[in-house]
Amino acid sequence: MGTRFVLYLIGLLAPLPVAWVRALGWLLGWLLYVVVAQRRGVVQTNLRLCFPQLTGAELSCLSRRVFVRFAQAWLDRGWLWHGSPELVRSRLTLTGAVEEFQGSEPLVIFAPHFVGLDAGWTALTQQLPRHFTTIYTDQTNKIADAWILQGRQRFGSCRLFGRADGVKTILASLRQGDPLYLLPDMNFGPRESLFVPFYAVPAATVPSLSRFARLGRAKVVPVVTRMTAQGYEVQVLPAWTDYPTDDLRADTALMNTRLQGYIDTMPEQYYWVHKRFKDQPAGALDVYR
Repeated sequence: MGTRFVLYLIGLLAPLPVAWVRALGWLLGWLLYVVVAQRRGVVQTNLRLCFPQLTGAELSCLSRRVFVRFAQAWLDRGWLWHGSPELVRSRLTLTGAVEEFQGSEPLVIFAPHFVGLDAGWTALTQQLPRHFTTIYTDQTNKIADAWILQGRQRFGSCRLFGRADGVKTILASLRQGDPLYLLPDMNFGPRESLFVPFYAVPAATVPSLSRFARLGRAKVVPVVTRMTAQGYEVQVLPAWTDYPTDDLRADTALMNTRLQGYIDTMPEQYYWVHKRFKDQPAGALDVYR
């Protein structure tokens, strides 16, 4: 009942002006920052490791902004997934090297975990004619799971692969010309990950971007989504010309290095609420304790 009520309230925000939704998100973000002490500790640990040059006051200020942007993005899903198609399109601006999506060449989209990741997916599936795919992890809360699935399949012709679909199915779709919206910059456990630097800290990182690009014979196109006062700017960057190579570790390290450049332009919009450094090389200390 609680989840249904919360999602109902988010849906009611759909027709409101963006400024009103963002004001509510600001209040919610401050509340979460104060109340959710454990997650606040995760955010501050991540920021302390990645930006050691920050003073204590600067770190606290950036942490609050992270919570605000996180909350605002969640409330924005009200209009993303329940607003009229015309309203959604008016708030999503697709910019940059959009010509990379012309034709049917195999293409892997590097979509980092910025808070606007669902806005980026929505803009691509609503405004471009290609059949997009992505990989979806089931949510523990089945009511929220159904809501997210419905929202992400709202526009265009798209498919959400589950983990059980397997790599072969995803590769077959990729080789047929369906762009894969890939978000490989989280800690998915050490089993299939490589420890490569992320802001000079060893981070368990899945090498899926390089693998899918190489096995799918696909080019890699980064898409960076930025929250703006009007909605979101979804920037398509030129395809990487030096990627992938035959060196999986070097490719994965390069992905993290380029990701850092994107984050540095808007650090408060990255998904720092995730335990990015949960897994560490053998013998290393748990940074979140």
